Amino acid sequence: MTGMPNTEGATKIASTNTDSGPLAIKNSCDLPVTIIEARSGWQWLDLQEMWRYRELLFFLTWRDVTVRYKQTALGAAWAILQPMATMIVFTLFLGRALGVADTGVPYPLYVYAGILPWTFFSGAITSAANSVVGNQNLVTKIYFPRLIVPLSAVGVGLVDLAVGFVMMLVLMAWFGVMPGWSFLLLPVLVLLLMLAAIGIGTLMSALTVAYRDFRHALPFGVQLWMFATPCIYLIPETAIGPRGHWLLPLNPAYGLILNFQRAVLDQPLDLYALGVSSAVGLLGVVVGAAYFRRVERSFADII
Repeated sequence: MTGMPNTEGATKIASTNTDSGPLAIKNSCDLPVTIIEARSGWQWLDLQEMWRYRELLFFLTWRDVTVRYKQTALGAAWAILQPMATMIVFTLFLGRALGVADTGVPYPLYVYAGILPWTFFSGAITSAANSVVGNQNLVTKIYFPRLIVPLSAVGVGLVDLAVGFVMMLVLMAWFGVMPGWSFLLLPVLVLLLMLAAIGIGTLMSALTVAYRDFRHALPFGVQLWMFATPCIYLIPETAIGPRGHWLLPLNPAYGLILNFQRAVLDQPLDLYALGVSSAVGLLGVVVGAAYFRRVERSFADII
């Protein structure tokens, strides 16, 4: 009959809607859900979240490594030329002028053993300080732990350090310096130096986003910092008085680089300088990460 409704068609439509609705909800519920919300105040470092994004950290580090040496004639050799050139300058102009060339220590090797970790330390700080601003397109478009950006910049310096370390082994063989048991502590010293660089670099990266003056002041400050780390080009026992021995380890680079040199040259370690500089470096990691987490929510707005 024409006046009766088409109940069969209505039943089919209703059953189809009933079947598809819960199925769609069920499939959507099976996917992981991430809720992104702004948090106020000081935030703790979420190590579990950092571990989930470890692959992103690796790929950002590898990207920076390939970009650094892309279309270069010498490639990774630049990681050797920079400390070698500084070593030659210090040897020719500072070695005899400061009276350290005749102390019985191979002065070129001594300087190279100090310049090599310093080049890593200063380069890591400079790269990390400019990393967030340099990755503004990435920071403003997708979500990921922003702390990964300065961490990847520090990771690039480890590649240069490894390349430059090969030349240090060549110099040790040339000057006939055999490594001792303290040589085994080099990975620990590099780790402590990396943590110190992460703390300062993370702090500077957050400050550079808000105040672009740091981009211009940082290179000058790093140069002054090198001369404030006299163990690179001086023998501490002959050039630094008792007061300097107690105060200089407050510079985290001083105690770590000094013990790096002594581990290479098979000399007794300065445990006081190592302990104080390590403590200051670890404190810098806490302060830098805390401040970075405090202000990172505003990066996308002001970058």
